Amino acid sequence: HLFQQTQDELDRQITMLADVGTSRFLPGSLQVFGGVSPSLLELAQQILQQVSKQVEEGADQVTANGFADQATREIEWYRTQAPAFSAQAIIREDMYSGLLSTGGNLLIGRETKLASRRVEALLQHEVGTHLVTYYNGQSQPMRLLKVGLAGYDGLQEGLAVLSEYLVGGLSHGRLRTLAARVVATHLMIRGSSFAETYRELTENHSFEARTAFTITARVYRGGGLTKDAIYLRGLVEIIDFIRRGGDLNLLLVGKLAADHIPIIRELLSRSILRQPPLRPRYLDDPRAIEALARVGQAGSVLDLIGD
Repeated sequence: HLFQQTQDELDRQITMLADVGTSRFLPGSLQVFGGVSPSLLELAQQILQQVSKQVEEGADQVTANGFADQATREIEWYRTQAPAFSAQAIIREDMYSGLLSTGGNLLIGRETKLASRRVEALLQHEVGTHLVTYYNGQSQPMRLLKVGLAGYDGLQEGLAVLSEYLVGGLSHGRLRTLAARVVATHLMIRGSSFAETYRELTENHSFEARTAFTITARVYRGGGLTKDAIYLRGLVEIIDFIRRGGDLNLLLVGKLAADHIPIIRELLSRSILRQPPLRPRYLDDPRAIEALARVGQAGSVLDLIGD
């Protein structure tokens, strides 16, 4: 069942690649990543209304080299726990800016600049979540878990955003950006133009021009990519999972979707899968443990705003 799901998703992704820049791309994206449900759109709009816009501190910034050094130290800590953890932080000349975890490594654009207060959150997002679950999946007999089961993106990104919250790095600005991606995706799906979506973010939700342009461009690329809605959707899934008493260790086995949790639990009980060899460093931090307890009592993402 798991392999058939993945084969179907790969077929659809290959079709998407062939359809880039055509009117067929958006329907393919909806099949792979889904759209925006009314409840998710309502949550996103509530976040944009209730979460205050923060003035970003422009003082301390970390360059690509500085972030690569800190990421390397983080990776080396995990290597002391598991010597086979072979991840690397690599500055790529063919990437202008940004971060990308792929193939078990962290790629960093050469011109990347990050606010220093965001560094710890991004380390846990990229290294503590994406690279750790890649390694844990690679360590399983079913190594498909390292690259991801069908539809894994939402839960994986939700877990990564949760890690930002647990280390105190989920800022108001970051949460507003995730909500804006949902709103922009919804507008794109219903047929709004690039300019209309851009104006919605700048005029009605007070986003700065550059930020609004970036959010809009991400959503309209290729002919309409709905993937950016999964970050907030995944965070909602994670909060619901924890509130119902879910064990985060299940989500660390590899890269899986929420629908796969019962299957993974069964495979672990049958010893077909192993317990994950690596555990994110932040989960043993007392502050993160307290924050995780608050998540368990949260009714929704909105309940985390004041923390």
